[in-house]
Amino acid sequence: IMSYRNLQEEIEVLEKGLPPQSSDGFIGGKLDPLEASLVILPVPWEATVSFGEGTARAPENIRLSSHQLDVENYHYIKPYKAGIAMLENNYEILDLSNKARLEAIKVIEALENQKQDNEALDFVNEASKKVNTNVYENSTKYLNKGKFVGLVGGDHSCPLGLIKALNDTQTQEFGILHVDAHHDLREAYEGFTFSHASIFYNVMNECEKISSLVQFGIRDYSDEEAKRMLEYGQKSACLYDAHMQQQLASGKSLENIFTPYIDKLPQNVYLSIDIDGLEPLNCPNTGTPVPGGLRYSELEHLVFMIVKSGRNIIGFDLCEVGDSGDSHDEWDANVGARILYNLCGALLASQGKIEFK
Repeated sequence: IMSYRNLQEEIEVLEKGLPPQSSDGFIGGKLDPLEASLVILPVPWEATVSFGEGTARAPENIRLSSHQLDVENYHYIKPYKAGIAMLENNYEILDLSNKARLEAIKVIEALENQKQDNEALDFVNEASKKVNTNVYENSTKYLNKGKFVGLVGGDHSCPLGLIKALNDTQTQEFGILHVDAHHDLREAYEGFTFSHASIFYNVMNECEKISSLVQFGIRDYSDEEAKRMLEYGQKSACLYDAHMQQQLASGKSLENIFTPYIDKLPQNVYLSIDIDGLEPLNCPNTGTPVPGGLRYSELEHLVFMIVKSGRNIIGFDLCEVGDSGDSHDEWDANVGARILYNLCGALLASQGKIEFK
């Protein structure tokens, strides 16, 4: 069990800039979660991935990679001073993920042969429910203690429990800003009720306080999903990647391109970042990489525009960060750790816990 520090000790240690020990938490921290403003839940779960594997290792990889991250940030002034605590990795979920993944492969192989493996499918769907319940209960526990909660997946099905917890604990409606290569609006993809490809179908069905879903970077989608976006009407908006590139090519500024979409978000915003929303050079080992997408700095600026607009970021997730399987190639986790720290800074700045410039 990690021996925790109080906030004052934490700030002193981080400001010395000494190399963290490998057992230390995110950015070398060891802050008692009860002293933190922001608690990060690791959810090492990837049962339903449909192409590449490895995202279940992301929370640990990001924690380790963050040890060589400098804690100053250009936009957000000393985020660590508000108190950021990443909980220890959830090995029960990881163990369940490994078991459910083997069953999911049976389901997918059966489908490829025009058959159905209902026993394996039931196992995966039940396991997914357990994970959703675990995330919901953990999120609710910290939200009820007055903490903000962020989540690191795993695949993109992971944050359903957190979004539902926010839905059930918030008094006001909120919007979702979703960066991804995919809409994630399929109904029970491959038979999996809680597929990574169905996260926002489930969120929109189960969370009545969500007033808008605004998506960026989408470039790989099905007819079913495009129609669903139209069905949502005023509740949805999407800056497709091709449309963004078209506007950039004609000389429009990023601010002009992003602003009409940010304007569709209410005062309270949840950020859902699938790493494959970025160009694949930032995340070569993500599960389903797609050419195109936002540059790292474009994502950084988009998030900063939310803060500058005076909106409140109420929570976030970062999902689908891949793993090359090579201990010398930590590029994905390195990018993931920096995005995660930026998200922490943005949430804390938007909530008045730190200053920004």
